[in-house]
Amino acid sequence: MTATTPAAEAARSAPAADTAALHTSVTAWFAAHARDLPWRRPEAGPWGVMVSEFMLQQTPVSRVLPVYEEWLARWPRPAGLAAEPPGEAVRAWGRLGYPRRALRLHAAATAITERHGGEVPDDHDALLALPGVGEYTAAAVASFAYGRRHAVLDTNVRRVLARVVTGVQYPPNATTAAERRLAQRLLPGDEATAARWAAATMELGALVCTARTPDCGRCPVAAYCAWRLAGFPAHDGPPRRGQTYAGTDRQVRGMLLAVLREATGPVTQEQIDAVWDEPVQRARALDGLVADGLVEPVAQGVYRLPLE
Repeated sequence: MTATTPAAEAARSAPAADTAALHTSVTAWFAAHARDLPWRRPEAGPWGVMVSEFMLQQTPVSRVLPVYEEWLARWPRPAGLAAEPPGEAVRAWGRLGYPRRALRLHAAATAITERHGGEVPDDHDALLALPGVGEYTAAAVASFAYGRRHAVLDTNVRRVLARVVTGVQYPPNATTAAERRLAQRLLPGDEATAARWAAATMELGALVCTARTPDCGRCPVAAYCAWRLAGFPAHDGPPRRGQTYAGTDRQVRGMLLAVLREATGPVTQEQIDAVWDEPVQRARALDGLVADGLVEPVAQGVYRLPLE
């Protein structure tokens, strides 16, 4: 028999919110409090939505905004990006982090240009077939760009559903089948409301039901929240993954890549060696960049951003 946690038992005994009431409360709050973000404006179009979704993965809005604006000014259509070498996407990505996303976005733009006449497809399966597009991104673009009915499960949405419905402080480290079933069960029946619900729950998690300091006094569904009604039980699941950066291979990779982004041509091993003085870690980071397709060796000891 599977053991139940005190938080889960408390959630079961707490009064359940009517699903329609959840929809009404959260979408009404969103109508009044949603941030004016450029990818939410009509002029962004599906391509702007897709670019934002790639950039926002594991990256806060404040860091994305300036890069997003520059990206769309330079490449307002997928075909424009597809016509450039992938290294230009890496260069324009700047210091957003996780630069393989830039290569994936370039590959998606190329596929959109070749397969879909330069228009971001509105079909979920067609989106999912694009390079670099997973289940979350396909659902998000279909929902936010085209108003389609899909469960959009990012970290913010998962945290809201974990607290409000399941009665626990944090969702599992990785998305589970149970979470997907819950999200699907809570999804409004009509497309327009479902799309608003997807955006609204994401915004609620970003602004109010935050990971460390949830502002329950501002929450439109505090009266229904199973976690609050259970007395805010502390997280008793597996330890939450922390993120470190200083001194890691990821930091060294970023420093090496910055040298290539800022150069007007290929760079030498001497220029790379000057960035980080620990040779083993530096070589490991450089080898990783080459393996990931972010850096191309031109000759012995000479490197550049990828051209193909």
